[in-house]
Amino acid sequence: MRNLLFVFFAGLLCSGAFAAVDSGLVGKAEKYLNSVTGLTGNFVQTSNGKQQAGDFYMLRPGRVRLDYDNMPVQLIADGQDLYFFDKSLDQITTVPITSTPAGILIRKNINLTSADINVVETTDWKNSFALKMNLKGQEGLGHMVVVFDKSPVKLNSWTVVDATGTTTDVAFRNLAEKTKFDKNFFQIQRHKTVSTSGGDDYYD
Repeated sequence: MRNLLFVFFAGLLCSGAFAAVDSGLVGKAEKYLNSVTGLTGNFVQTSNGKQQAGDFYMLRPGRVRLDYDNMPVQLIADGQDLYFFDKSLDQITTVPITSTPAGILIRKNINLTSADINVVETTDWKNSFALKMNLKGQEGLGHMVVVFDKSPVKLNSWTVVDATGTTTDVAFRNLAEKTKFDKNFFQIQRHKTVSTSGGDDYYD
Protein backbone atom coordinates (compact mmCIF):
# COMPACT_ATOMS: atom_id res chain seq x y z
CA MET A 1 0.00 0.00 0.00
CA ARG A 2 2.92 2.35 0.66
CA ASN A 3 3.89 2.02 -3.00
CA LEU A 4 0.44 3.29 -3.95
CA LEU A 5 1.10 6.44 -1.96
CA PHE A 6 3.86 7.20 -4.42
CA VAL A 7 2.08 6.01 -7.54
CA PHE A 8 0.18 9.26 -8.04
CA PHE A 9 3.40 11.23 -7.94
CA ALA A 10 5.33 9.37 -10.70
CA GLY A 11 6.07 8.70 -14.72
CA LEU A 12 8.37 9.01 -17.72
CA LEU A 13 8.79 11.98 -20.07
CA CYS A 14 8.45 10.78 -23.62
CA SER A 15 10.64 13.32 -25.44
CA GLY A 16 13.37 15.87 -24.99
CA ALA A 17 16.89 15.59 -23.65
CA PHE A 18 17.88 17.01 -20.30
CA ALA A 19 20.76 19.46 -20.31
CA ALA A 20 22.48 21.77 -17.88
CA VAL A 21 20.36 23.72 -15.42
CA ASP A 22 18.92 26.92 -16.93
CA SER A 23 18.54 29.40 -14.07
CA GLY A 24 16.02 31.40 -16.10
CA LEU A 25 13.65 28.45 -16.32
CA VAL A 26 14.11 27.71 -12.63
CA GLY A 27 13.22 31.31 -11.83
CA LYS A 28 10.07 31.20 -13.97
CA ALA A 29 8.89 28.00 -12.30
CA GLU A 30 9.60 29.34 -8.81
CA LYS A 31 7.75 32.60 -9.49
CA TYR A 32 4.71 30.73 -10.82
CA LEU A 33 4.57 28.20 -7.98
CA ASN A 34 4.76 30.91 -5.35
CA SER A 35 1.98 32.85 -7.09
CA VAL A 36 -0.44 29.91 -6.81
CA THR A 37 -2.31 29.54 -3.54
CA GLY A 38 -4.94 27.01 -4.58
CA LEU A 39 -5.91 24.97 -7.63
CA THR A 40 -8.70 22.70 -8.73
CA GLY A 41 -8.93 20.57 -11.85
CA ASN A 42 -8.76 17.07 -13.29
CA PHE A 43 -5.92 14.60 -13.66
CA VAL A 44 -5.10 11.54 -15.74
CA GLN A 45 -2.62 9.15 -14.15
CA THR A 46 -0.75 6.59 -16.24
CA SER A 47 1.23 3.80 -14.60
CA ASN A 48 2.22 0.36 -15.89
CA GLY A 49 0.11 0.91 -18.98
CA LYS A 50 -3.05 1.63 -16.98
CA GLN A 51 -4.88 4.93 -16.69
CA GLN A 52 -6.91 6.37 -13.86
CA ALA A 53 -8.67 9.73 -13.86
CA GLY A 54 -10.08 11.92 -11.16
CA ASP A 55 -10.34 15.32 -9.52
CA PHE A 56 -7.38 17.26 -8.13
CA TYR A 57 -7.35 19.94 -5.44
CA MET A 58 -4.42 21.82 -3.91
CA LEU A 59 -4.18 24.51 -1.27
CA ARG A 60 -0.81 25.79 -0.15
CA PRO A 61 0.72 25.36 2.25
CA GLY A 62 0.65 21.60 2.55
CA ARG A 63 -2.78 20.50 1.35
CA VAL A 64 -3.66 18.19 -1.54
CA ARG A 65 -6.66 16.02 -2.30
CA LEU A 66 -7.18 13.46 -5.07
CA ASP A 67 -10.51 11.78 -5.68
CA TYR A 68 -10.33 8.90 -8.17
CA ASP A 69 -13.26 8.29 -10.52
CA ASN A 70 -13.14 4.50 -10.69
CA MET A 71 -11.21 3.41 -7.62
CA PRO A 72 -12.41 3.39 -3.99
CA VAL A 73 -9.31 5.27 -2.85
CA GLN A 74 -8.48 8.80 -1.85
CA LEU A 75 -5.22 10.64 -1.26
CA ILE A 76 -5.22 13.60 1.13
CA ALA A 77 -2.41 15.73 2.53
CA ASP A 78 -3.67 17.80 5.46
CA GLY A 79 -0.64 20.03 6.00
CA GLN A 80 1.27 17.50 8.05
CA ASP A 81 0.92 14.02 6.59
CA LEU A 82 -0.13 12.22 3.43
CA TYR A 83 -3.02 9.81 3.94
CA PHE A 84 -4.02 6.96 1.65
CA PHE A 85 -7.63 5.99 2.35
CA ASP A 86 -8.78 2.67 0.93
CA LYS A 87 -12.56 2.91 1.24
CA SER A 88 -13.12 -0.71 0.25
CA LEU A 89 -11.00 -1.89 3.19
CA ASP A 90 -11.87 1.06 5.44
CA GLN A 91 -8.13 1.40 5.99
CA ILE A 92 -5.84 4.42 6.25
CA THR A 93 -2.08 4.44 5.69
CA THR A 94 -0.04 7.50 6.66
CA VAL A 95 3.37 8.82 5.63
CA PRO A 96 4.94 12.27 6.15
CA ILE A 97 4.36 14.52 3.14
CA THR A 98 8.07 15.29 3.27
CA SER A 99 8.78 11.66 2.34
CA THR A 100 7.47 12.36 -1.17
CA PRO A 101 9.26 14.61 -3.67
CA ALA A 102 5.92 16.25 -4.49
CA GLY A 103 6.03 17.88 -1.06
CA ILE A 104 8.36 20.48 -2.59
CA LEU A 105 5.46 22.02 -4.52
CA ILE A 106 3.16 22.71 -1.58
CA ARG A 107 5.51 24.45 0.81
CA LYS A 108 4.61 27.83 2.23
CA ASN A 109 7.63 29.36 0.50
CA ILE A 110 9.00 27.55 -2.54
CA ASN A 111 12.70 28.21 -3.10
CA LEU A 112 14.07 25.98 -5.83
CA THR A 113 17.64 27.04 -5.09
CA SER A 114 17.45 26.52 -1.33
CA ALA A 115 19.89 24.39 0.60
CA ASP A 116 17.71 21.27 0.62
CA ILE A 117 16.47 21.26 -2.99
CA ASN A 118 18.51 20.11 -5.99
CA VAL A 119 17.30 21.16 -9.42
CA VAL A 120 19.59 18.84 -11.31
CA GLU A 121 18.41 19.22 -14.91
CA THR A 122 16.19 21.41 -17.05
CA THR A 123 14.65 20.84 -20.47
CA ASP A 124 13.46 23.59 -22.82
CA TRP A 125 10.88 22.76 -25.50
CA LYS A 126 9.01 25.08 -27.86
CA ASN A 127 5.85 25.42 -25.77
CA SER A 128 6.88 23.96 -22.42
CA PHE A 129 9.81 23.36 -20.11
CA ALA A 130 10.68 20.89 -17.37
CA LEU A 131 12.64 20.78 -14.12
CA LYS A 132 14.07 17.63 -12.61
CA MET A 133 14.63 17.92 -8.85
CA ASN A 134 15.16 16.01 -5.65
CA LEU A 135 15.72 16.66 -1.97
CA LYS A 136 19.33 16.73 -0.83
CA GLY A 137 20.10 13.88 1.47
CA GLN A 138 16.97 12.03 0.32
CA GLU A 139 18.03 11.12 -3.21
CA GLY A 140 17.23 7.49 -2.42
CA LEU A 141 13.55 8.42 -2.08
CA GLY A 142 13.38 9.27 -5.77
CA HIS A 143 13.16 12.37 -7.90
CA MET A 144 10.52 14.55 -9.49
CA VAL A 145 10.13 16.07 -12.97
CA VAL A 146 7.66 18.92 -13.28
CA VAL A 147 6.51 20.16 -16.69
CA PHE A 148 5.17 23.69 -17.18
CA ASP A 149 3.45 25.36 -20.11
CA LYS A 150 5.39 28.41 -21.26
CA SER A 151 2.88 31.07 -22.23
CA PRO A 152 1.49 31.69 -19.75
CA VAL A 153 3.53 29.65 -17.29
CA LYS A 154 1.22 26.99 -15.88
CA LEU A 155 1.48 23.54 -14.34
CA ASN A 156 1.14 20.92 -17.08
CA SER A 157 2.16 17.57 -15.58
CA TRP A 158 4.55 15.90 -13.24
CA THR A 159 6.49 12.70 -12.91
CA VAL A 160 7.95 11.16 -9.79
CA VAL A 161 10.22 8.16 -9.66
CA ASP A 162 9.96 6.60 -6.20
CA ALA A 163 12.50 4.69 -4.15
CA THR A 164 11.55 1.40 -5.84
CA GLY A 165 11.91 2.82 -9.35
CA THR A 166 8.15 2.92 -9.91
CA THR A 167 7.18 5.71 -12.28
CA THR A 168 3.82 7.24 -13.14
CA ASP A 169 2.88 10.14 -15.37
CA VAL A 170 0.24 12.58 -14.13
CA ALA A 171 -1.22 15.10 -16.56
CA PHE A 172 -3.47 17.94 -15.40
CA ARG A 173 -6.47 19.32 -17.22
CA ASN A 174 -8.83 22.27 -16.68
CA LEU A 175 -6.75 23.75 -13.88
CA ALA A 176 -8.25 26.85 -12.31
CA GLU A 177 -7.34 28.88 -9.27
CA LYS A 178 -9.41 28.24 -6.16
CA THR A 179 -8.63 29.29 -2.61
CA LYS A 180 -11.88 28.76 -0.72
CA PHE A 181 -12.62 25.22 0.43
CA ASP A 182 -14.82 23.87 3.20
CA LYS A 183 -13.11 23.72 6.59
CA ASN A 184 -12.66 19.93 6.57
CA PHE A 185 -12.19 19.49 2.84
CA PHE A 186 -8.62 18.24 3.29
CA GLN A 187 -9.55 15.77 6.02
CA ILE A 188 -10.61 12.16 5.56
CA GLN A 189 -14.28 12.01 6.42
CA ARG A 190 -14.37 8.49 7.88
CA HIS A 191 -13.13 9.80 11.18
CA LYS A 192 -10.81 12.48 12.47
CA THR A 193 -7.34 11.77 11.13
CA VAL A 194 -4.43 11.82 13.53
CA SER A 195 -0.93 12.93 12.53
CA THR A 196 1.81 10.43 13.30
CA SER A 197 4.88 12.33 12.14
CA GLY A 198 4.60 15.54 14.13
CA GLY A 199 4.23 17.60 10.97
CA ASP A 200 6.79 19.70 9.19
CA ASP A 201 7.47 23.40 9.61
CA TYR A 202 7.50 23.88 5.82
CA TYR A 203 3.73 23.49 5.92
CA ASP A 204 2.91 25.50 9.05
